[in-house]
Amino acid sequence: MFKQVKKSLVGLDIGSSSVKAVELQKKGNSLHLLNLGFENLQPDTIVDGQIMELNNVSNVIASIFTEHQIKTPRVAAGVSGHSVIVKNIVLPQMSEEELRESFSWHAEEHIPFDIADVNLDYQLTGNTSDSIQVLMAACKSDKIANVKQAIQLAGKQPVIIDVDACALQNCYELNYQPQTGQVVALLNIGAATMNINILNGARSVFARDASVGGSQYTSLLQKELGLTFEQAEAVKRGYPLPEEVEARPIKPIIETVSDILALEVRKTMDYYRATARENSEAIQKILIAGGGSKLPGLAEYLANRFEIPVEVFDPFRQIQVDSRKFDPDYMREIISEMAVAVGLALRGVDAA
Repeated sequence: MFKQVKKSLVGLDIGSSSVKAVELQKKGNSLHLLNLGFENLQPDTIVDGQIMELNNVSNVIASIFTEHQIKTPRVAAGVSGHSVIVKNIVLPQMSEEELRESFSWHAEEHIPFDIADVNLDYQLTGNTSDSIQVLMAACKSDKIANVKQAIQLAGKQPVIIDVDACALQNCYELNYQPQTGQVVALLNIGAATMNINILNGARSVFARDASVGGSQYTSLLQKELGLTFEQAEAVKRGYPLPEEVEARPIKPIIETVSDILALEVRKTMDYYRATARENSEAIQKILIAGGGSKLPGLAEYLANRFEIPVEVFDPFRQIQVDSRKFDPDYMREIISEMAVAVGLALRGVDAA
């Protein structure tokens, strides 16, 4: 999962409501956006992180590559949800060879699944005289097989399966170049899942996925107001209620879900505070990404709730985007949804 691949590849973020593709190119010391694609999926194509309609997803992937004339067949995709575990663990001091040979044994106590049913990887993140710090990533093998199958059915080659929270971190590191002591919470609010990654500088100190996202707003609006899916999506984005629907305050319905979302963020922050060292810095900023981050007023709501500055994540902050090739208005519309795809695409370029 953590291996760097220098050959060009396409970052492919298969979310529960849409598929996003990004290809980057390095020219000198700068990164340029080479290709970008975005296409929505039909509702219930992906349920609880599992691709239920493989042909539909593979057709959308193939369509994106064809429509945007993306020639690179190699793909880095991401996984998230209950099947994925990302955890910092501390192990006794040992050589790299000893770690490689014993890691699955050490990891077993941190994984709630049978170790035989998971794909496992790790990255050394710290070293002291008597211990080593290791970032562990594990994912159930059937989840990885599910994603790989959709990519292969589209005629593409899955080269890397990464973790969405780690891809988000890679995107953040490139674009915001954080210093040690800068503690930031990254929230990628998708349709069904929110990836949360708390970083101190460039080091992940705690990451988890929560089952809350933009589709919950849509579902509650449908239920409370008797709207169709399309109408609820429009109202969620700030459009007025359809004329035939009885006028009712929207804000309390929206805030019901925002409260659930904020509770998951609070639980993560509380866990960070409980497990961090005494002199660890408080979280100084929240950056929000994903389709759910486009909800009108969400940044202000979270800022008031946590009394911390909240900003919308810009995944192209340090990437050159040719406005002649990529329409600026379109880019502004989708920019917040592209962070994971950009992070995945970075696996194919030397971003140093």
